[in-house]
Amino acid sequence: MKITSVKTAATIGHGMHLWVRVTTDAGITGMGECVHGGKQAIAIIEYLEEKLIGRDPFAIDAIFEDMRRSHVFDGGTGGALVTALTGIEIALWDLKGKALKTPVYELLGGKFRNKIWMYCDCEVDPGMEFDDIRRVVDGVLEKGFTALKIDVDIGAYSDKRKPLDMSERVLQLREGAFVKDRFNHTAMQREHERMIQLVEMVTRAAGKDVAVAVDVHTRLDVPSAIRLVQDLAPYHLMWIEEPVPPENIDAMREVKAHSRVPICAGENLYLRHGFRDLIEKQAVDIVMPDLPKCGGLSDGRKIANLAEMYYIPFAPHNVSSPIGTMASAHVCASVPNFLVLEWHWNERPYWSTIIKEKTDIIKNGYIELSDRPGIGVELDEEVAQKYQWPGTTWF
Repeated sequence: MKITSVKTAATIGHGMHLWVRVTTDAGITGMGECVHGGKQAIAIIEYLEEKLIGRDPFAIDAIFEDMRRSHVFDGGTGGALVTALTGIEIALWDLKGKALKTPVYELLGGKFRNKIWMYCDCEVDPGMEFDDIRRVVDGVLEKGFTALKIDVDIGAYSDKRKPLDMSERVLQLREGAFVKDRFNHTAMQREHERMIQLVEMVTRAAGKDVAVAVDVHTRLDVPSAIRLVQDLAPYHLMWIEEPVPPENIDAMREVKAHSRVPICAGENLYLRHGFRDLIEKQAVDIVMPDLPKCGGLSDGRKIANLAEMYYIPFAPHNVSSPIGTMASAHVCASVPNFLVLEWHWNERPYWSTIIKEKTDIIKNGYIELSDRPGIGVELDEEVAQKYQWPGTTWF
């Protein structure tokens, strides 16, 4: 069996979602997905296609490393090149599973669990008050989730509680008593107190049986982050995510040293190499690689196994469609230290319509893995194309 083509299609989702289809001379195809690579990833895949045609699609790790190492000067340690290779890698796993008539998790070593616990990233606007927050949280709980995450850092809302445009986002309070520019990492008193207030309202609305995580999106400096983690200690959060920027592992470790709340990070790192210092320095309590971005299923499993040696849980970041989400679920099933997987499509009505199965792969807050070969879900291209990213080609 030989690869005959590698094609892409891009849609609007959480940013651009890039699907990758690998075709073989045996008529067997595989579908992968990658995120946060942009049009650069499309161009890279188009460039790599001629190098992949004629290759054995079963040699997944060898193909990935060959492409990565031979382009190491073009970004072989992170960014769009790794993300593009990730989409190809996931498609190859899907293809191999279909060819061997076995689920991907079996190829990864088998399952530690049958069900994958999911958390919902929910739309709690920092301008909301308790009644609004309770409605959002109740909607999440009605779907069967027992874990959720909120953003507390942005604070971008007007007097009418309408979120500001990304280009206009400034941290401000309703009375206008505190305003700062987008580049300032220091949280002053009102912003700090508002973050604490949001967490208090969400945990009160969710109740003690629901796990709540908080995302800060790398927006704080070390003193502000330390103040925040200390004051959030009473709320028994599942974690605080990326309190400081990801470039400085020692700064993250400094925040962790002052926190009684677990610190989670990793969505902006690439490959197992990118996670080595984070894990070996024990700068976080939980690692969260984005598997359809950081290197794919093989490297995702290696990251989890490295973390497991330090008894660090593995909770992948995930903004993908059902294709990338289910691919991530196979890795989550195959490692012992899995905690929970993200779901970030709560407000998008086309979550289940873009797959041929026409059913939600998440039921009562869990993904239950089937024995279907490959990843286990198929893209409905006719429906998905309705959301095509402007200016891109379709497979």
